Amino acid sequence: MSCYFIPGNCGKVLVWPMDFSHWMNLKTILDELVQRGHEVTVLRTSASIVLDPSKSPGLKFESFSTSVGKDDLDKAFTRLVDVWIHEIPRDLCVSFSPLLQNMADELSDRYLGLCRDTVSNKQLMTKLQRSKFDVLFSDAIAPCGELIAELLQIPFLYSLRSSPGYTMEKYSGRFLVPPSYVPIILSGLGGQMTFMERVRNMMCMLYFDFWFQIFNEKKWSQFYSETLGKL
Repeated sequence: MSCYFIPGNCGKVLVWPMDFSHWMNLKTILDELVQRGHEVTVLRTSASIVLDPSKSPGLKFESFSTSVGKDDLDKAFTRLVDVWIHEIPRDLCVSFSPLLQNMADELSDRYLGLCRDTVSNKQLMTKLQRSKFDVLFSDAIAPCGELIAELLQIPFLYSLRSSPGYTMEKYSGRFLVPPSYVPIILSGLGGQMTFMERVRNMMCMLYFDFWFQIFNEKKWSQFYSETLGKL
């Protein structure tokens, strides 16, 4: 994405980010967009943990307060990592449930709160509307970006570092991830798999495909329907 393919005709990009490694992945792209002359504005909630404007002088930040505190979000991330490293059994992916799902649901609720506070902030949304952005750019694993784009009536693009089980990569990106050859992310398996490890990898793929939800789909669908129904 560079100046509509015409030098000197650059666009205005609005960003709905996610924290930690996903932000690091997104920031690499955003820095390149700035180098190509685009104006990039990042939505930064008061709960943001690693988004530091002083470390990104080329980016603009639109900061605003939310009911979700930084400590609440940090604790949810820390708890998820702690459970993943120290508490989840490693023998079979189906043994992750419901422990991993409970942690994912907690993080989902935090981001739902952030999203609700963002789109209900009339002053913020009015300011964004008047800024006339050309596109919204977001990490696919952090919901809300597409809702903000819909409310602002602008197109949106996704970037994705990774998703549990490669579900987004497979079903949205159409990437080929044959379980006999590619170890499923979060399976704990490496590139060289025995026959039984391939069977285990298949079980992991089925778990993430049919049982695990990155975010609570029912809650998010209801919230999106309520928000868009008010238009």
